[in-house]
Amino acid sequence: MKKLVELSNEEARKYFTKGSSYFSGDVPNYVSFEPILEDVASVLNGDSYTAFKSANPGEYPGVNYNFVVNKDGRLAWRPYELIHPAIYVSLVEVICDSDNWSHIVSRFSSFAGGSVDCCSAPVMSLDHQSDSAAQVRSWWQSVEQRSLSYSLEFSHVLHTDVIDCYGSLYTHSISWALHGLEDAKKNKRKNSLLGNKIDSHIQASRYGQTNGISQGSALMDFIAEIVLGYVDMLINSALGEPDDFRILRFRDDYRIFANSDDRAEEILKVISDKLRSVGMKLGVSKTFLSRNVVEGSIKPDKLAGIDLQDLGDANAKTIQKQLLRLHSFGMRFPNSGALRRLVSEFHTKITKHSERPDDLEVQVAIATDIGFVSPATFPAVAGILSHLISLASPDEKSRLWMKVRKKMARVPYNGYLEIWLQRVTQPKTIGIPFTSDESICKIVNGETVDLWENVWISSKSLQSALDTSKIVVGNVSDAKEVIQPEEIELFKQNAWAY
Repeated sequence: MKKLVELSNEEARKYFTKGSSYFSGDVPNYVSFEPILEDVASVLNGDSYTAFKSANPGEYPGVNYNFVVNKDGRLAWRPYELIHPAIYVSLVEVICDSDNWSHIVSRFSSFAGGSVDCCSAPVMSLDHQSDSAAQVRSWWQSVEQRSLSYSLEFSHVLHTDVIDCYGSLYTHSISWALHGLEDAKKNKRKNSLLGNKIDSHIQASRYGQTNGISQGSALMDFIAEIVLGYVDMLINSALGEPDDFRILRFRDDYRIFANSDDRAEEILKVISDKLRSVGMKLGVSKTFLSRNVVEGSIKPDKLAGIDLQDLGDANAKTIQKQLLRLHSFGMRFPNSGALRRLVSEFHTKITKHSERPDDLEVQVAIATDIGFVSPATFPAVAGILSHLISLASPDEKSRLWMKVRKKMARVPYNGYLEIWLQRVTQPKTIGIPFTSDESICKIVNGETVDLWENVWISSKSLQSALDTSKIVVGNVSDAKEVIQPEEIELFKQNAWAY
């Protein structure tokens, strides 16, 4: 495991232009954004996107592609954005320029030390694990374990986090973070300033907005860490040496350790004030104080998940009973990390069962409802359903999948879920025609759809490089009927963060 700021600028460039860095979520293995990134990089050849434009992209909506994930099956959504590849690759070139990368690495060094201990510096794997898995291992080692050890010194832990961190970040604060507030203000119209270049790229991709950055890529995670590191420095300056407290930060999540309510709340106010200076604010509903550090350091859903896991199969001997236990847990902790982990483990276990159960339709109904209540679990739920329904007769398979499709269609505005429904219903061994309003599903089906607004591009070679048919690197009809655990490896590794 290696921190990104420990890489050379060339290693960082290679990392950021991987398909899994461009979009860090899970997609079926016949979809990849890497071919487009490679072709765009070849056309740009190290130049800025501005050399290929006939108009300002910031004057057009839809330059980025919005990709919606439903969080609760009802009215809560998380917007992912696929940044326009030309602007994305151009921004990677800016950040990974040798001098610029050295400056960024130096600024990260200046953020370190003091009151706030940052545990979320982006990392990459040095072994067979995915970069996401490396980040998960870093989280476990740096946050949970250290939190538990602080119970020897402190009696109180206060949890808080930022509301809509990426969506509220003030883009001009990127320059403040990289150059200091005074110099950034003095040079706010200087186009050659690194912070201004990054800011202008982000605004160009987001309709000229100065509030918010895209969510869903390793590059934007990195930029968010630059700004949050700057906030750490402001907090350090205000609080001084941490002689009677400690602060751990993982991305936009803060844990304050102290020995009294008053001291913890004093520190909370300082954090709130400094975050507000870059456009962010803390979420009152997610702020809570525990007077037992061991208990307060582990999330309630994780503790409940450990209890459920330890019950073992002996306490629920049938698949239906095990599914009902998962369903009950999901109703108590919908979309929780612990639920994602438990569903993922169940997916791995159920693939070893090869006989058709008498209660197959009941099992399918329970598993489907887990995904309906907690759409974030759907890649693993889809794997469970693909195995269960594969045990049915051909006619029964079609009937069951149609019922699943009809129920999941009631989850509003969830393009992410549609992509996985396509994965499990369209292999030729199932053969159910799949129609969807989700653009990526249409592209997989061979339709010509533009994900990004390209009207501002003057170069025909760049427009050709942006041909969205390139994201399809395999045929969905050739996909295996049953999703194997390794196909959703990224989902599993993310689940282990909890």
